[in-house]
Amino acid sequence: MREKILLVDDDSNVLDGYRRSLSREFLLETASGSDQALSFIEKTGPYAVIISDMRMPGMNGIQLLSAVKTASPDTIRVILTGNADLETAIDAINEGSIFRFLIKPCDREVMAKTLTAALMQYRLVTAEKELLEQTLSGCVQVLTEVLSLVNPAAFGRAERARRYIRHVVKAMKLGNPWQYEVAAMLSQLGCVTLAPETIEAVYKGEALTPNEEAQYSAHPSVAYGLLSKIPRLEPIAWMIEHQNGSISEGGPEKADIRRGAEILRLILAYEDSIHKGSSRNETVHRLARLNPKFSPEFFNALVSLDPHAEDEETKICRIEELAPGMIIQQEIQAADGSLIISKGQEVTSTVISKLKNLQARRAISGKITVSVPTTELSSAAGTSS
Repeated sequence: MREKILLVDDDSNVLDGYRRSLSREFLLETASGSDQALSFIEKTGPYAVIISDMRMPGMNGIQLLSAVKTASPDTIRVILTGNADLETAIDAINEGSIFRFLIKPCDREVMAKTLTAALMQYRLVTAEKELLEQTLSGCVQVLTEVLSLVNPAAFGRAERARRYIRHVVKAMKLGNPWQYEVAAMLSQLGCVTLAPETIEAVYKGEALTPNEEAQYSAHPSVAYGLLSKIPRLEPIAWMIEHQNGSISEGGPEKADIRRGAEILRLILAYEDSIHKGSSRNETVHRLARLNPKFSPEFFNALVSLDPHAEDEETKICRIEELAPGMIIQQEIQAADGSLIISKGQEVTSTVISKLKNLQARRAISGKITVSVPTTELSSAAGTSS
């Protein structure tokens, strides 16, 4: 798929000229001013490259590209101006993180070379980002599935939190959604140091001894100590360390990291309340009341979370019939009462393998109660038709 380029200029003759000379080689769209450009970015973006005239009525090119940097940080930004003074160039580069600075009139050859270089830069940036996200997410998934083998109750909570936070981040249209999901997936990693019965007692709302309470309270710091050593996971480690709300004034300057810690705290509070039997609406209203200064968008997203959850098909199936994406709706325990799989855990290939091995040893029953998400039902219906 060809990457889109947006040209912004209040002079229609300039836009027409670039369309005629460059549209065969590049996928071009044009906007006659900053307001129209921002509207296009919101409705049909993101764009790989945006080239903006410097001097336009209202918002100038530097201001526009600074706004683009916030809304679409991967977009490569270029300024085109007839004002070739050094101060303008410095302002453009410093305030908008500009890739290139072009002087009017800019002939076709120079513009084409600039667009080609900008597209190459965009591909490098997005490829690195995708590789980072996929690599980290894959490693994190392996790590959390290992947690599921060691401490099923802790993993079950992390898995539920991940599903909740995925929905919320998507509804709020937050950038870098992967980091919020990873934070949720690893939020209970520090529980590997705790006895499984301690975790089970916590999730059932049972009283802990003072020593157990101290150990449990320390699990976010344990996770931080493990994760902060991994490159690129430092912000996520900070979110996890502060998942209980202990955010000091001296925290990170980046608002998205602080917001991530708050979202994780509220998601875990939501998960805890739902898991203990409270209704979704009751839980959301209580959290909103206790956190009046937090984003209303977050609570609106929680209200719409799993709106068809009650309508999902719940059925008993054999272990051989399990499929990834199903949700286990019962606690699966060994003969000695120890927890093997937590209720609410999503079925993965690892879970299926684990259950098949236990069934082969006759350690568990061969039938499991699961729910099938609406998307899975739709896929099945499409396959059968």
